[in-house]
Amino acid sequence: TTTSFVQPEPVPNSKDFVLWSFFNAMFCNPFCLGFIALIFSVKARDSKIARDAVAADNYGRTAKRLNVAALCLGVVVTIIVIMLLAM
Repeated sequence: TTTSFVQPEPVPNSKDFVLWSFFNAMFCNPFCLGFIALIFSVKARDSKIARDAVAADNYGRTAKRLNVAALCLGVVVTIIVIMLLAM
């Protein structure tokens, strides 16, 4: 008796940045960039599950850029507010 099995294709290894997007959506959300990043992160995760590596990479890259922008703007606004309150 011979037994054979088929190996499933590996899941694409693209990042989706869901936790970072969720953090930005809750705490650093200037111009709703954190919320938009969360949407792109969920799309990246869905594409990753659907084994669409190209779409997952594109959505993940967009989510990363939006997260960086949201975090930078959030930090700058926080520093400005602290400086204004200190004066």
